[in-house]
Amino acid sequence: MLLCGPAPGLVPMAGGVPIGVPLGLEALREADTIVVPGRSTADAPVPEPVVEALRQGAERGARLVSICTGAFVLGAAGALDGRRATTHWAWTDRLAALCPRAVVDPRVLYVDEGSVLTSAGMAAGIDLCLHLVRGDHGAEVANTIARRMVVAPHRTGGQAQFIEQPVPVTRDSMLQRTQAWALERLHEPLTVEAMARHANASARHFTRRFHAEFGTTPLKWLLQERVRLAQRLLEQTDLPVQRIAERAGFGSAVALRRHFGDAAGTTPLAYRQTFRGERAHG
Repeated sequence: MLLCGPAPGLVPMAGGVPIGVPLGLEALREADTIVVPGRSTADAPVPEPVVEALRQGAERGARLVSICTGAFVLGAAGALDGRRATTHWAWTDRLAALCPRAVVDPRVLYVDEGSVLTSAGMAAGIDLCLHLVRGDHGAEVANTIARRMVVAPHRTGGQAQFIEQPVPVTRDSMLQRTQAWALERLHEPLTVEAMARHANASARHFTRRFHAEFGTTPLKWLLQERVRLAQRLLEQTDLPVQRIAERAGFGSAVALRRHFGDAAGTTPLAYRQTFRGERAHG
């Protein structure tokens, strides 16, 4: 492994501690795999020599890999054009805006497009690197490395980014009260009409006001909150999946698996096993 940059020397890191870079970009001329790390300012301009070095690498068949916001560097080089890609969920909208020819997926841990691979956050970068090792050297080598690092040996790229996205907040006291009321009753078969009655509004007016404030419908919001509750119960309790489905308002384990899979890209049992590091029981 070689560490290089636009010029040899000390490179300041986000935490203020510099790292020594012994080589310049000429080191990329023979590289089979080029890994671009994350950046503290994701959408900062990329130096032209870096862009050119990456383009040359792609032209001769080098594999390009980005960790977290390093995807912006690959995007600047045109490497994401016509491909699926991802980055940290907080930056996916910005990446999509700067790389309109890329198909940016904000949900997954990493994307393998063959010659171009991108990961979400830094932890997902570990998953992606283990995926590369597994493909190049086999599962046994990848598992050995994972054990030494004390990380999960394998999380598929299609799993969702597990970091919980922030819940929108509002100064609308009517919506605040109704949301709090609904969150205490997720186990019940709530409807838009029931929420509107609590808010002393018509269903149409309530839905329009809710969408204007949060950019989503009341039912989609309820589904998101039910999935979040199911995630917390899977992480923090030993309840069976059927019981979690009931407490989260899905009614049945079948319904929970379907909606959980759509939202998180994995099964409830696989999610529990990933977070708790143990054999999951349903």
